[in-house]
Amino acid sequence: MTDPQNRLAARKPATVGLLLTLTLLGVFPIDVVLPSFPALSEHFQSPSSDIALSVSLFAVGIALSQLLIGPLSDVMGRKNLLLIGIAGSAVGATGCVLADSYWSFLFFRVVQALGCGCFVLSQALIQDLFTGQEQQRLRVLLVTCGGIFISVSPLAGTGLQSWMGWRGSFLVFIALAAGVFASACHLLECPPAGSQPRRFNIIASYRKVFGDFSFVAYWLTSALAFSCHFSFIVISPLVLIDQLHLSPEAFSLVLLGYGLAYIGGGLIATLLSNRIDPQTQIITGLSLILAAGLLMLGLANYLGLSITTLLAPMIVCTAGTTIARAAANNQAMTLFPAQAGTSASAGSVLIFIVGGLTSAVISLTPLDLQLALALCLILLSLLGLALNALVRQRDRGLLLG
Repeated sequence: MTDPQNRLAARKPATVGLLLTLTLLGVFPIDVVLPSFPALSEHFQSPSSDIALSVSLFAVGIALSQLLIGPLSDVMGRKNLLLIGIAGSAVGATGCVLADSYWSFLFFRVVQALGCGCFVLSQALIQDLFTGQEQQRLRVLLVTCGGIFISVSPLAGTGLQSWMGWRGSFLVFIALAAGVFASACHLLECPPAGSQPRRFNIIASYRKVFGDFSFVAYWLTSALAFSCHFSFIVISPLVLIDQLHLSPEAFSLVLLGYGLAYIGGGLIATLLSNRIDPQTQIITGLSLILAAGLLMLGLANYLGLSITTLLAPMIVCTAGTTIARAAANNQAMTLFPAQAGTSASAGSVLIFIVGGLTSAVISLTPLDLQLALALCLILLSLLGLALNALVRQRDRGLLLG
Protein backbone atom coordinates (compact mmCIF):
# COMPACT_ATOMS: atom_id res chain seq x y z
CA MET A 1 0.00 0.00 0.00
CA THR A 2 1.20 3.52 -0.76
CA ASP A 3 1.37 6.13 2.00
CA PRO A 4 -1.85 7.91 0.86
CA GLN A 5 -3.67 4.59 0.82
CA ASN A 6 -2.36 3.75 4.28
CA ARG A 7 -3.52 7.12 5.58
CA LEU A 8 -6.97 6.65 4.07
CA ALA A 9 -7.32 3.15 5.58
CA ALA A 10 -6.26 4.44 9.00
CA ARG A 11 -8.75 7.30 8.83
CA LYS A 12 -11.77 5.26 7.70
CA PRO A 13 -13.28 4.60 11.17
CA ALA A 14 -12.94 8.28 12.10
CA THR A 15 -14.35 9.30 8.71
CA VAL A 16 -17.39 7.08 9.27
CA GLY A 17 -17.85 8.77 12.65
CA LEU A 18 -17.69 12.15 10.92
CA LEU A 19 -20.36 11.09 8.40
CA LEU A 20 -22.64 9.87 11.18
CA THR A 21 -22.28 13.14 13.07
CA LEU A 22 -23.06 15.10 9.91
CA THR A 23 -26.21 13.00 9.54
CA LEU A 24 -27.15 13.71 13.17
CA LEU A 25 -26.62 17.46 12.76
CA GLY A 26 -28.74 17.40 9.60
CA VAL A 27 -31.88 16.35 11.54
CA PHE A 28 -31.07 17.47 15.10
CA PRO A 29 -31.97 21.19 14.78
CA ILE A 30 -35.50 20.48 13.52
CA ASP A 31 -36.91 17.71 15.69
CA VAL A 32 -35.11 18.31 18.98
CA VAL A 33 -36.62 21.79 19.39
CA LEU A 34 -40.24 20.58 19.10
CA PRO A 35 -40.72 19.91 22.86
CA SER A 36 -39.53 23.49 23.55
CA PHE A 37 -42.41 25.15 21.66
CA PRO A 38 -44.30 26.21 24.82
CA ALA A 39 -41.14 27.59 26.44
CA LEU A 40 -40.13 29.48 23.28
CA SER A 41 -43.63 30.88 22.95
CA GLU A 42 -43.58 32.10 26.55
CA HIS A 43 -40.04 33.53 26.36
CA PHE A 44 -40.62 35.57 23.22
CA GLN A 45 -44.25 36.36 24.04
CA SER A 46 -45.29 34.98 20.67
CA PRO A 47 -48.04 32.49 19.73
CA SER A 48 -47.13 28.88 18.97
CA SER A 49 -47.89 29.52 15.30
CA ASP A 50 -44.93 31.95 15.19
CA ILE A 51 -42.63 29.33 16.70
CA ALA A 52 -43.89 26.80 14.16
CA LEU A 53 -43.05 29.34 11.44
CA SER A 54 -39.42 29.25 12.59
CA VAL A 55 -39.37 25.49 11.93
CA SER A 56 -40.89 25.93 8.47
CA LEU A 57 -38.42 28.68 7.56
CA PHE A 58 -35.59 26.49 8.86
CA ALA A 59 -36.62 23.69 6.49
CA VAL A 60 -36.93 26.11 3.56
CA GLY A 61 -33.51 27.60 4.38
CA ILE A 62 -31.87 24.18 4.34
CA ALA A 63 -33.46 23.31 0.99
CA LEU A 64 -32.38 26.58 -0.66
CA SER A 65 -28.87 26.28 0.77
CA GLN A 66 -28.48 22.73 -0.50
CA LEU A 67 -29.37 23.79 -4.05
CA LEU A 68 -26.26 25.97 -4.09
CA ILE A 69 -23.89 23.95 -1.90
CA GLY A 70 -23.93 20.73 -3.95
CA PRO A 71 -22.83 22.17 -7.32
CA LEU A 72 -20.45 24.60 -5.60
CA SER A 73 -18.72 21.73 -3.80
CA ASP A 74 -18.06 20.02 -7.14
CA VAL A 75 -16.06 23.10 -8.15
CA MET A 76 -14.27 24.23 -4.96
CA GLY A 77 -14.08 20.92 -3.10
CA ARG A 78 -15.96 19.55 -0.10
CA LYS A 79 -13.71 20.51 2.81
CA ASN A 80 -13.71 24.30 2.65
CA LEU A 81 -17.42 24.49 1.89
CA LEU A 82 -18.22 22.08 4.72
CA LEU A 83 -16.16 24.12 7.18
CA ILE A 84 -17.86 27.36 6.08
CA GLY A 85 -21.28 25.75 6.51
CA ILE A 86 -20.50 24.31 9.94
CA ALA A 87 -19.17 27.67 11.13
CA GLY A 88 -22.26 29.44 9.76
CA SER A 89 -24.62 27.00 11.47
CA ALA A 90 -22.81 27.46 14.79
CA VAL A 91 -22.99 31.26 14.45
CA GLY A 92 -26.72 31.00 13.77
CA ALA A 93 -27.27 28.72 16.79
CA THR A 94 -25.26 31.10 18.99
CA GLY A 95 -27.42 33.99 17.78
CA CYS A 96 -30.55 32.03 18.71
CA VAL A 97 -29.23 31.50 22.25
CA LEU A 98 -28.50 35.22 22.65
CA ALA A 99 -31.63 36.51 20.85
CA ASP A 100 -33.66 39.03 22.85
CA SER A 101 -36.66 39.18 20.49
CA TYR A 102 -38.64 36.84 18.32
CA TRP A 103 -37.51 38.50 15.08
CA SER A 104 -33.83 38.29 15.96
CA PHE A 105 -34.38 34.63 16.92
CA LEU A 106 -36.07 34.03 13.56
CA PHE A 107 -33.19 35.73 11.69
CA PHE A 108 -30.51 33.63 13.38
CA ARG A 109 -32.61 30.48 12.92
CA VAL A 110 -32.49 31.11 9.16
CA VAL A 111 -28.72 31.71 9.38
CA GLN A 112 -28.38 28.37 11.16
CA ALA A 113 -30.46 26.68 8.44
CA LEU A 114 -28.35 28.10 5.62
CA GLY A 115 -25.25 26.69 7.31
CA CYS A 116 -26.91 23.32 7.92
CA GLY A 117 -27.36 22.88 4.17
CA CYS A 118 -23.71 21.77 4.06
CA PHE A 119 -24.57 18.51 5.82
CA VAL A 120 -25.96 17.19 2.53
CA LEU A 121 -22.31 16.70 1.52
CA SER A 122 -22.19 13.46 3.54
CA GLN A 123 -23.52 11.62 0.46
CA ALA A 124 -20.89 13.23 -1.78
CA LEU A 125 -18.13 12.37 0.71
CA ILE A 126 -19.14 8.72 0.58
CA GLN A 127 -18.79 8.87 -3.19
CA ASP A 128 -15.39 10.60 -2.92
CA LEU A 129 -13.77 8.54 -0.17
CA PHE A 130 -15.15 5.01 -0.52
CA THR A 131 -15.66 2.47 -3.30
CA GLY A 132 -17.81 -0.52 -4.24
CA GLN A 133 -19.59 -2.35 -1.46
CA GLU A 134 -18.27 0.14 1.10
CA GLN A 135 -20.46 2.84 -0.44
CA GLN A 136 -23.55 0.62 -0.25
CA ARG A 137 -22.88 -0.41 3.36
CA LEU A 138 -22.28 3.18 4.44
CA ARG A 139 -25.48 4.39 2.79
CA VAL A 140 -27.38 1.65 4.64
CA LEU A 141 -25.73 2.84 7.86
CA LEU A 142 -26.58 6.52 7.25
CA VAL A 143 -30.21 5.75 6.33
CA THR A 144 -30.54 3.56 9.43
CA CYS A 145 -28.99 6.10 11.77
CA GLY A 146 -30.88 8.98 10.16
CA GLY A 147 -34.16 7.25 10.95
CA ILE A 148 -33.05 6.56 14.51
CA PHE A 149 -31.93 10.16 15.01
CA ILE A 150 -35.26 11.53 13.76
CA SER A 151 -37.21 9.17 16.00
CA VAL A 152 -35.27 9.78 19.23
CA SER A 153 -34.85 13.55 18.78
CA PRO A 154 -38.16 14.40 20.51
CA LEU A 155 -37.08 12.35 23.54
CA ALA A 156 -33.70 14.12 23.56
CA GLY A 157 -35.51 17.45 23.22
CA THR A 158 -37.73 16.65 26.19
CA GLY A 159 -34.68 15.85 28.31
CA LEU A 160 -32.79 18.96 27.23
CA GLN A 161 -35.83 21.15 27.86
CA SER A 162 -36.15 19.78 31.41
CA TRP A 163 -32.43 20.10 32.10
CA MET A 164 -31.36 23.33 30.37
CA GLY A 165 -34.51 25.02 29.10
CA TRP A 166 -35.14 25.92 25.47
CA ARG A 167 -31.52 27.03 24.96
CA GLY A 168 -30.31 23.49 25.69
CA SER A 169 -30.82 22.12 22.17
CA PHE A 170 -28.92 25.06 20.65
CA LEU A 171 -26.03 24.76 23.11
CA VAL A 172 -25.68 21.03 22.39
CA PHE A 173 -25.80 21.77 18.65
CA ILE A 174 -22.97 24.33 19.04
CA ALA A 175 -20.84 21.78 20.94
CA LEU A 176 -21.45 19.09 18.28
CA ALA A 177 -20.73 21.56 15.47
CA ALA A 178 -17.41 22.52 17.10
CA GLY A 179 -16.44 18.86 17.32
CA VAL A 180 -17.37 18.21 13.69
CA PHE A 181 -15.46 21.31 12.57
CA ALA A 182 -12.29 20.07 14.27
CA SER A 183 -12.80 16.54 12.92
CA ALA A 184 -13.35 17.76 9.35
CA CYS A 185 -10.21 19.93 9.56
CA HIS A 186 -8.17 16.90 10.54
CA LEU A 187 -9.71 14.18 8.36
CA LEU A 188 -10.58 15.84 5.06
CA GLU A 189 -8.14 17.10 2.48
CA CYS A 190 -8.41 20.10 0.18
CA PRO A 191 -8.19 19.54 -3.60
CA PRO A 192 -4.57 19.37 -4.85
CA ALA A 193 -3.15 22.78 -5.73
CA GLY A 194 -2.55 21.75 -9.32
CA SER A 195 -6.01 20.30 -9.93
CA GLN A 196 -7.84 21.64 -12.95
CA PRO A 197 -10.39 24.32 -11.94
CA ARG A 198 -13.93 23.89 -13.20
CA ARG A 199 -16.45 26.54 -14.10
CA PHE A 200 -19.38 26.99 -11.77
CA ASN A 201 -22.63 26.72 -13.73
CA ILE A 202 -25.46 25.70 -11.45
CA ILE A 203 -28.08 25.57 -14.22
CA ALA A 204 -25.95 23.31 -16.42
CA SER A 205 -25.12 21.08 -13.45
CA TYR A 206 -28.75 20.48 -12.53
CA ARG A 207 -29.83 20.18 -16.16
CA LYS A 208 -27.34 17.35 -16.59
CA VAL A 209 -28.44 15.26 -13.62
CA PHE A 210 -32.18 15.94 -13.92
CA GLY A 211 -31.99 15.10 -17.61
CA ASP A 212 -31.24 11.48 -16.76
CA PHE A 213 -34.43 9.47 -16.23
CA SER A 214 -32.80 6.78 -14.08
CA PHE A 215 -31.27 9.39 -11.77
CA VAL A 216 -34.62 11.10 -11.17
CA ALA A 217 -36.42 7.77 -10.79
CA TYR A 218 -33.99 6.45 -8.17
CA TRP A 219 -34.10 9.64 -6.10
CA LEU A 220 -37.90 9.78 -6.36
CA THR A 221 -38.01 6.17 -5.15
CA SER A 222 -35.87 7.16 -2.16
CA ALA A 223 -38.13 10.17 -1.55
CA LEU A 224 -41.29 8.04 -1.66
CA ALA A 225 -39.82 5.55 0.82
CA PHE A 226 -38.66 8.33 3.14
CA SER A 227 -42.08 10.01 2.99
CA CYS A 228 -43.66 6.94 4.57
CA HIS A 229 -41.42 7.32 7.61
CA PHE A 230 -41.58 11.13 7.72
CA SER A 231 -45.38 11.20 7.46
CA PHE A 232 -45.67 8.94 10.49
CA ILE A 233 -43.32 11.19 12.48
CA VAL A 234 -45.34 14.29 11.54
CA ILE A 235 -48.75 12.88 12.47
CA SER A 236 -47.57 10.84 15.46
CA PRO A 237 -48.32 13.60 18.03
CA LEU A 238 -51.83 14.00 16.59
CA VAL A 239 -52.52 10.26 16.88
CA LEU A 240 -50.58 9.26 20.00
CA ILE A 241 -51.11 12.35 22.15
CA ASP A 242 -54.40 13.85 20.92
CA GLN A 243 -56.28 10.62 20.13
CA LEU A 244 -54.66 8.00 22.38
CA HIS A 245 -53.95 10.53 25.17
CA LEU A 246 -50.34 9.53 25.83
CA SER A 247 -48.25 11.80 28.03
CA PRO A 248 -45.31 13.58 26.33
CA GLU A 249 -42.92 11.19 28.11
CA ALA A 250 -44.83 8.09 26.94
CA PHE A 251 -45.03 9.54 23.44
CA SER A 252 -41.25 10.01 23.37
CA LEU A 253 -40.69 6.42 24.54
CA VAL A 254 -42.98 5.08 21.81
CA LEU A 255 -40.98 6.99 19.19
CA LEU A 256 -37.78 5.69 20.77
CA GLY A 257 -39.01 2.11 20.33
CA TYR A 258 -39.96 2.88 16.75
CA GLY A 259 -36.53 4.39 16.13
CA LEU A 260 -34.80 1.29 17.47
CA ALA A 261 -36.64 -0.73 14.81
CA TYR A 262 -34.40 0.98 12.27
CA ILE A 263 -31.51 -1.09 13.61
CA GLY A 264 -33.30 -4.26 12.47
CA GLY A 265 -34.03 -2.70 9.11
CA GLY A 266 -30.38 -1.73 8.72
CA LEU A 267 -29.21 -5.27 9.51
CA ILE A 268 -31.60 -6.73 6.94
CA ALA A 269 -30.51 -4.17 4.34
CA THR A 270 -26.84 -5.00 4.98
CA LEU A 271 -27.46 -8.72 4.54
CA LEU A 272 -29.45 -8.18 1.34
CA SER A 273 -26.82 -5.86 -0.15
CA ASN A 274 -24.37 -8.77 -0.25
CA ARG A 275 -26.85 -11.24 -1.77
CA ILE A 276 -29.15 -9.55 -4.28
CA ASP A 277 -28.76 -6.79 -6.86
CA PRO A 278 -29.80 -3.19 -6.03
CA GLN A 279 -32.98 -3.16 -8.11
CA THR A 280 -34.19 -6.34 -6.38
CA GLN A 281 -33.40 -4.68 -3.05
CA ILE A 282 -35.56 -1.73 -4.06
CA ILE A 283 -38.45 -4.05 -5.00
CA THR A 284 -38.06 -5.94 -1.70
CA GLY A 285 -38.09 -2.73 0.34
CA LEU A 286 -41.10 -1.24 -1.46
CA SER A 287 -42.97 -4.56 -1.16
CA LEU A 288 -42.44 -4.47 2.61
CA ILE A 289 -43.86 -0.93 2.72
CA LEU A 290 -46.86 -2.13 0.68
CA ALA A 291 -47.34 -5.04 3.10
CA ALA A 292 -47.13 -2.61 6.04
CA GLY A 293 -49.87 -0.44 4.52
CA LEU A 294 -52.15 -3.42 3.92
CA LEU A 295 -51.48 -4.70 7.46
CA MET A 296 -52.29 -1.31 8.97
CA LEU A 297 -55.47 -1.10 6.91
CA GLY A 298 -56.60 -4.54 8.12
CA LEU A 299 -55.71 -3.94 11.76
CA ALA A 300 -57.43 -0.55 11.78
CA ASN A 301 -60.57 -2.06 10.27
CA TYR A 302 -60.84 -5.02 12.64
CA LEU A 303 -59.18 -3.82 15.86
CA GLY A 304 -59.40 -0.03 15.71
CA LEU A 305 -56.77 2.47 16.74
CA SER A 306 -54.16 1.47 19.34
CA ILE A 307 -50.42 1.71 19.81
CA THR A 308 -50.09 -1.87 18.53
CA THR A 309 -52.19 -1.45 15.38
CA LEU A 310 -50.24 1.70 14.54
CA LEU A 311 -46.72 0.68 15.55
CA ALA A 312 -46.60 -2.96 14.36
CA PRO A 313 -47.13 -2.07 10.66
CA MET A 314 -44.71 0.88 10.95
CA ILE A 315 -41.97 -1.44 12.22
CA VAL A 316 -42.42 -3.49 9.03
CA CYS A 317 -42.36 -0.21 7.11
CA THR A 318 -39.02 0.84 8.65
CA ALA A 319 -37.36 -2.30 7.30
CA GLY A 320 -38.74 -1.57 3.83
CA THR A 321 -37.77 2.10 4.00
CA THR A 322 -34.18 1.31 5.01
CA ILE A 323 -33.72 -1.32 2.31
CA ALA A 324 -35.29 0.69 -0.53
CA ARG A 325 -33.70 4.05 0.33
CA ALA A 326 -30.15 2.75 0.75
CA ALA A 327 -30.26 0.87 -2.57
CA ALA A 328 -31.92 3.74 -4.46
CA ASN A 329 -29.51 6.33 -3.03
CA ASN A 330 -26.54 4.21 -4.03
CA GLN A 331 -27.85 3.69 -7.57
CA ALA A 332 -28.51 7.40 -8.04
CA MET A 333 -25.15 8.54 -6.65
CA THR A 334 -23.13 6.19 -8.88
CA LEU A 335 -24.58 7.66 -12.10
CA PHE A 336 -22.65 10.96 -11.91
CA PRO A 337 -19.57 10.38 -9.73
CA ALA A 338 -17.87 13.54 -11.03
CA GLN A 339 -20.90 15.62 -9.93
CA ALA A 340 -21.42 13.94 -6.55
CA GLY A 341 -22.23 17.23 -4.81
CA THR A 342 -24.86 18.20 -7.36
CA SER A 343 -26.31 14.67 -7.26
CA ALA A 344 -26.58 14.71 -3.46
CA SER A 345 -28.22 18.15 -3.41
CA ALA A 346 -30.69 17.25 -6.16
CA GLY A 347 -31.72 14.10 -4.32
CA SER A 348 -32.03 15.84 -0.97
CA VAL A 349 -34.26 18.57 -2.40
CA LEU A 350 -36.51 15.94 -4.04
CA ILE A 351 -36.77 14.10 -0.72
CA PHE A 352 -37.58 17.36 1.08
CA ILE A 353 -40.31 18.33 -1.42
CA VAL A 354 -41.98 14.91 -1.60
CA GLY A 355 -41.77 14.34 2.17
CA GLY A 356 -43.15 17.78 2.98
CA LEU A 357 -46.04 17.58 0.52
CA THR A 358 -46.99 14.04 1.57
CA SER A 359 -46.99 14.82 5.28
CA ALA A 360 -48.98 18.01 4.68
CA VAL A 361 -51.65 16.14 2.70
CA ILE A 362 -52.01 13.52 5.45
CA SER A 363 -52.17 16.16 8.18
CA LEU A 364 -54.90 18.09 6.37
CA THR A 365 -56.96 15.15 5.09
CA PRO A 366 -60.53 14.80 6.40
CA LEU A 367 -59.96 11.02 6.63
CA ASP A 368 -59.10 9.23 9.85
CA LEU A 369 -55.34 9.68 10.33
CA GLN A 370 -54.55 5.99 10.70
CA LEU A 371 -56.55 5.21 7.56
CA ALA A 372 -54.85 8.07 5.71
CA LEU A 373 -51.40 6.81 6.74
CA ALA A 374 -52.25 3.25 5.64
CA LEU A 375 -53.44 4.49 2.24
CA CYS A 376 -50.29 6.63 1.99
CA LEU A 377 -48.03 3.59 2.50
CA ILE A 378 -49.94 1.64 -0.13
CA LEU A 379 -50.00 4.44 -2.70
CA LEU A 380 -46.37 5.51 -2.30
CA SER A 381 -45.06 1.95 -2.44
CA LEU A 382 -47.05 1.26 -5.63
CA LEU A 383 -45.71 4.45 -7.21
CA GLY A 384 -42.17 3.38 -6.28
CA LEU A 385 -42.68 -0.10 -7.75
CA ALA A 386 -44.02 1.45 -10.96
CA LEU A 387 -40.98 3.75 -11.20
CA ASN A 388 -38.61 0.84 -10.67
CA ALA A 389 -40.41 -1.18 -13.37
CA LEU A 390 -39.95 1.72 -15.81
CA VAL A 391 -36.23 1.91 -14.98
CA ARG A 392 -35.80 -1.84 -15.54
CA GLN A 393 -37.73 -1.69 -18.80
CA ARG A 394 -35.65 1.28 -19.98
CA ASP A 395 -32.38 -0.44 -19.05
CA ARG A 396 -33.40 -3.57 -20.96
CA GLY A 397 -34.28 -1.43 -23.97
CA LEU A 398 -30.88 0.27 -23.90
CA LEU A 399 -29.13 -3.12 -23.71
CA LEU A 400 -31.11 -4.52 -26.64
CA GLY A 401 -30.62 -1.31 -28.62
